[in-house]
Amino acid sequence: MSSSQLALAIELLSNHEVVCIPTETVYGLAANLYSEKAIAKIYAIKGRPRTNPLIVHIGRKEDLSLLCSEVPAPLQRLIDRFWPGPLTILVEKSAQVPDSITAGGTRVGIRMPNHPLTLELLQSLPFPLVAPSANPYNAISPTTAKHVQDYFALQIPLILDGGPCQQGLESTVVGIEKGQVAIYRQGIITTEQIREVVGNVIDRCGNTKELTAMAIDNQAQAAPGMTLKHYSPKTPTFFCENIEKYKEDSDGKAFLLFCKKNPLLPQEHQYLLSEKGDLNEAAARLYQLLHELDVQSYRQIICERFPDQGIGRAINDRLLRAAGGIVSQ
Repeated sequence: MSSSQLALAIELLSNHEVVCIPTETVYGLAANLYSEKAIAKIYAIKGRPRTNPLIVHIGRKEDLSLLCSEVPAPLQRLIDRFWPGPLTILVEKSAQVPDSITAGGTRVGIRMPNHPLTLELLQSLPFPLVAPSANPYNAISPTTAKHVQDYFALQIPLILDGGPCQQGLESTVVGIEKGQVAIYRQGIITTEQIREVVGNVIDRCGNTKELTAMAIDNQAQAAPGMTLKHYSPKTPTFFCENIEKYKEDSDGKAFLLFCKKNPLLPQEHQYLLSEKGDLNEAAARLYQLLHELDVQSYRQIICERFPDQGIGRAINDRLLRAAGGIVSQ
């Protein structure tokens, strides 16, 4: 980031404006945590309901003491292992955190992102930032500055271009329930990695069958990304257990697959996320490929189920929510 860009971002954020920032996960719409005017702009720009909370971003671990009453020991161990990085902790908020960002709840989500430009910005500001993903509510998350430009054009006074997001999935969200770590959203940091640090966990992410009975729009959410429809292309999208069922009905359909093309489907309409079968690469490319498919003339996007473990589980979660919880058997 040039010094002039940094100075402009600081000026705008200090004057109740919204600035787009890069992170290692997705691009975010950032505002001063203590500016109700700027927070209102975020909700208005995104068309996001107030029942969906915002995550606070900090540049130093010691900033936590201003935002929460305490950090339970298991969450502190996760902070020590994964910060800065794609981990959000849900903790009891201090009086300094406005109710307007927590959907009226007593807990606030906090993370320390691992992107050099945004860390420099955060460490130069006298206040933390709230920063949900820089996309219209429920639309595909942005992983490049161009995605944000295409979404919002002149609605945002500054987009800091930090290059393509390296990890490409939203942060893993964890909290505490009855003394145990609970996982509310999985990202690049997996359930298995969290168990290695804290032992047994409570899994609130939901599997394929459970998701249809989980959080519904307009109900207050414990954490961002828990609504049934989220990360969605405009093109009708389906999450498929058996991709070969479309062999006789493939016209106008794009097939989003993990690492191998299916010989029974049109080769030119199959799109692979990782030819070498790397789930990290697949996660990093997921939203980029959905953006690309969404501007083509396909009638439908058919998404293959990924291996339901590790990062594959997080990818399945995003694909299922992109499909509005609809599973095509």
